This record gives sequence, C-alpha cells and structure tokens, in this order.
Amino acid sequence: MSRIALQHSQPQPSPLNRSTSDQSLKLRLGSPADVQACAEICYEAFKTISEQHGFPPDFPVPEMAQGMMSMLFSHPDVYSVVAEMAGQIVGSNFLWEESTIAGVGPITIVPHIQNATLGRRLMEAVLERAQQQGFVGVRLVQAAFHNRALSLYTKLGFDVQEPLANLQGPALGLEIPGYAVRPATEEDLAACNRLCRQVHGFERGRELLQSIQQGTATVVEFDARITGYATLIGFFGHAVGESNEDLKALIGAAKSFEGSGFLLPTRNSQLFRWCLHHGLRIVQPMTLMSLGLYNQPAGAFLPSITF
Repeated sequence: MSRIALQHSQPQPSPLNRSTSDQSLKLRLGSPADVQACAEICYEAFKTISEQHGFPPDFPVPEMAQGMMSMLFSHPDVYSVVAEMAGQIVGSNFLWEESTIAGVGPITIVPHIQNATLGRRLMEAVLERAQQQGFVGVRLVQAAFHNRALSLYTKLGFDVQEPLANLQGPALGLEIPGYAVRPATEEDLAACNRLCRQVHGFERGRELLQSIQQGTATVVEFDARITGYATLIGFFGHAVGESNEDLKALIGAAKSFEGSGFLLPTRNSQLFRWCLHHGLRIVQPMTLMSLGLYNQPAGAFLPSITF
C-alpha cells in the first residue's frame, strides 16, 4: 500500500482562478454547450499522438469522441474543466467522482498548442477539485508511449502501479466449466460491492448500478455464489473476480469488447497468456497510475480507462 497526501503544504488558490504567465489562458467549468468543440479537439488530439507513434487512435471516427463528450458533460458524477485561450476552447479535462477513489480523464489539448503549462494547469484543476471533495486517492490510465504525459503525471505525484495491455478481437463465445455468467440485477449489488471491497479495499457501486440499469453488467457464479462481476468488458468497464477463472468466464461470455477493447494488467501472466492463446490481440500498452491511497489488489481485476 502507498499513501501520498493530496493536500498541498500551503493553501493554494483554485487553479480555475490562478494567474498564469499567459494572460489569455482561462480555465472554467464545462457545460453541455462545449461538447462539439471539445469532441473535435479530443478526436484530433488522440489521432495525432497515436499516429505519431504508430498506434490506432482510441477514437477511430469523430462520432465516437462526440458521443463520449456528450456523456461526460451530462454525467452528474463527472466534473469538467475547459481551457480557453483568446476566447477559443483549446482543451478539457474531467474528474470522475463515482467512488471513494476519483478517476481522471480524458485530458485533451489542441495538438498544435500542446505544452506542459496547459496540461499541468488542467491537471492541477482536477486535483484541486479532488482535494476539495475529500477523495482519498486519484487514479488514471495513460498511453504508455506518451512520454510527455507520463513525465507530467509523475511530476504531479502519481505512481506507476500496473502495466496494462489494451486487448481487442472477436467475441470468444467460451464457457468455463462450473462458472455461470448471467446479467447482473440490483439484487446482486450487495454481493458485488463486498467482492470489490475484498479485492480493492473500496466499492464502485454507483458505476455498477448504472451499468445494471443500462443492461451491460454481468456476474459470474461459482458454487452457488457470486465470485465476479463486470460493468462491461470494454474501455469504460471494470471487472473484479476472486480468481482468474472468474474473469475468464466474464471475458468468454462477452458478446463483444466495446469501444477500443478492454484493459488487462500484464503482470497477471496467466490470464494475459490465456487471452492471447484465444486470439485476442494487443492494441497498445497502457499504464495505471495512482496518487494517494492505493491497495495492492487481493484478487483478479480489469481496470476501466479511468482506473
């Protein structure tokens, strides 16, 4: 376990009001009116950095970025920050506030003006929000090839916790003997929350409830009890299980791997190898990072793109 205080040593003004050497730069709260501009920036930013390093973009078409931004700016548990320069939107960042732990991202900036100052300001704004809201930890997932982002997050106090592989491929259509997968219901919430606390030390019940209501969540039962669950096997979903067999059952039962695929900790060599043997391919390497409270997981898990 590592614990890094989120508090600053001295009281700091809010990053939304803090002065900067570039007086034209302004940070403000986001609103649904910002969806279109931020979606265009998000699409171009991910496309540019991915193509520079020879990887497929997380958002292959602009409509995917548009849909994500529409969700983010309307989500009651997501705090948004928008950056403007000379009256034009030039970037955005988000803080997911659905759990004891807050998640960061996506942070995107207009490609032709990317610089450490703007990225740092957007990160400081959401970290200040996390401190004000009393979160005991903040986490994010970043593309492992993005050196500038890795350097920035490390300077801000984040620690690397897990190397990840983004996996994609056709649905496996597999069953694991003895492990039955079915749609999750609200009656499963208590058991799933206990399982998440057992594995991670905290629960993600609000995310799970939303996924149940949207019809994407599944549970796996072994020996007549719930031993694993997934909100979604995909970029924005997370999963926990008592063992790798639970996650194999959840992955094997998924009808597709939504979005750009799902994330798997590569230190879990047995599960990683199983996925590769069943034809799943690595799309890109990624990194799970944390600031503040972090418990080493006591079980098998798949993180979402936020954590």
